[in-house]
Amino acid sequence: MQGMSSPPSSSSSAPAVKPNPFLLTPHQGEAARALLAYVSSLPLRGADARLLAVVVAIRAARSGIGNLTGQDVRSLRLADPEGAVGAFAALGWQGQEALLGTDLVTPVAVTVPDLTGRPDSPLPFGKVMRSKVSGWTIRTLSAKPVKKASAAARLAALFLSAHGPADAYGTLPAHLPDECRDALPELLAKQFLRERDGDRYLLAEAVRHLSGMRPLHDTPSGPRDEPETELLSWDDWKDRASAALRRHVEAVEHCPECALSTARVSEAFMRTAVPAQFEEKVRRAYGVWQATYPDQGPAAAEFAASFRAAHGHGPSVKQFCKGMGWGKMSRELRIYVIRRLIADGWLMNTEPVPWTLRPGKAVQAGTSGATTPVGAVARPC
Repeated sequence: MQGMSSPPSSSSSAPAVKPNPFLLTPHQGEAARALLAYVSSLPLRGADARLLAVVVAIRAARSGIGNLTGQDVRSLRLADPEGAVGAFAALGWQGQEALLGTDLVTPVAVTVPDLTGRPDSPLPFGKVMRSKVSGWTIRTLSAKPVKKASAAARLAALFLSAHGPADAYGTLPAHLPDECRDALPELLAKQFLRERDGDRYLLAEAVRHLSGMRPLHDTPSGPRDEPETELLSWDDWKDRASAALRRHVEAVEHCPECALSTARVSEAFMRTAVPAQFEEKVRRAYGVWQATYPDQGPAAAEFAASFRAAHGHGPSVKQFCKGMGWGKMSRELRIYVIRRLIADGWLMNTEPVPWTLRPGKAVQAGTSGATTPVGAVARPC
């Protein structure tokens, strides 16, 4: 594109649309660029290996050990996952071979010797920094314009987001891998980029919140560590969780299919369960629903199983009802319906942990089970 114009002014006669909040502070943007610079320095070839290396490196940034599952690798939709995993052996990384097995849910510890807590580590991140950059990585890779793009285009999206200002033209980083340069037309076609002219580019409005170089006037004016202190409580909560619960939390937090915000996930897990109080109008609404959607138990169990296979975790109550195609329902009715399916044995969960819905005992027993009263505690997700 020749003769690129100045970025459009934020003022317009059109109704104002509230932009998505930025995921990274300026300091965290620097950390994201450090992560990508480290990966680009590795003697790897091809977008598949580099994209997988980004995920491994950010998870291993603090301890030198990154925990991944086979589902994590599958969710990256690599053209050659075996080749990508095999390429790490030449780097001295260890343990990654287990990622290619048939077990998709058991975490595999991948050791990255460069990041084993040394004073000269290329990624000297604290807990909050690592968590924020990791979340930004997942959200960028799952951004709507590039969610189904090639591995090279998604890797390029990470580089250009980290190095691109939100409201000004950025310059392609000198260490941008060649395969990413070749994928730039794809980013333009998918509207991840608004404009490109040689080494200059402009992020599209829909992805400006992914920028690692936010405008100065959008930088919080309060104490620098205030936002991170709030997030630290979520990290502390995860640190106190059992190993099994933490694996479940991270499966939800990093699910590329759901692409949930950290705030959404932390609020669901950390809030206190409250007694479920169902008014008579909810019970009447359930009778109407039951007449409209009879005998939903087997289909509900089947949906729960297929959702878990695709996501690596169960659906939330809202995701479940929407996926079943039950139409518009009040929050109270959704909870009541799920509680009945649990009581009848078609579903089960690990109460009060969210995102744990799965097929119930009636599926194994081949019976609907006893129809017992709806349970007293509900924790919608």
